[in-house]
Amino acid sequence: MNKPLYQFFTKDHRRIEQLLDQACENPDVIDLEYYHQFRTGILKHIKMEEKILFPAAQRANGNIPIPLAAKLRLDHGAITSLMVLPPTLDVIKVVRIILDEHDLLEEEPGGMYDKCEQLTEFETDHIIKQLEATSEVPVHPPNEAVYAMQAAKNALRRAGYDYEEMINS
Repeated sequence: MNKPLYQFFTKDHRRIEQLLDQACENPDVIDLEYYHQFRTGILKHIKMEEKILFPAAQRANGNIPIPLAAKLRLDHGAITSLMVLPPTLDVIKVVRIILDEHDLLEEEPGGMYDKCEQLTEFETDHIIKQLEATSEVPVHPPNEAVYAMQAAKNALRRAGYDYEEMINS
């Protein structure tokens, strides 16, 4: 079966993972250029899902939300909040844990991408064109303020994660 949306998003997952891996190749120093590319890449990916894919699937589903979308949106909020922080080994560890679980929910058979693919099968070409035209999300320099970390921990908690537990696992 041809799955162009699935292929588009899983290919982007691998690209984003590779950027994070490159940013962390040297365990003593995070490569900030690769991390910046990772950061803008993940935010653009989330934008494509939130602004194009999930709404198209919901419309095709009689405007009834896809149940898994609520969990994925909470994850997106948590990931986005982590992108505000400076890249530390702890922040990157937490990002990796969330992405591993999150990507599985999207990619596994019967996951979000399969559901979206089924619902939007007659709109695929139009959706792909929109995805390809998506612009990057502008970013500010990382925020070292205590309130930024607290906001990230709150977003993680809403998504069902505990920052302290994750960094100590």
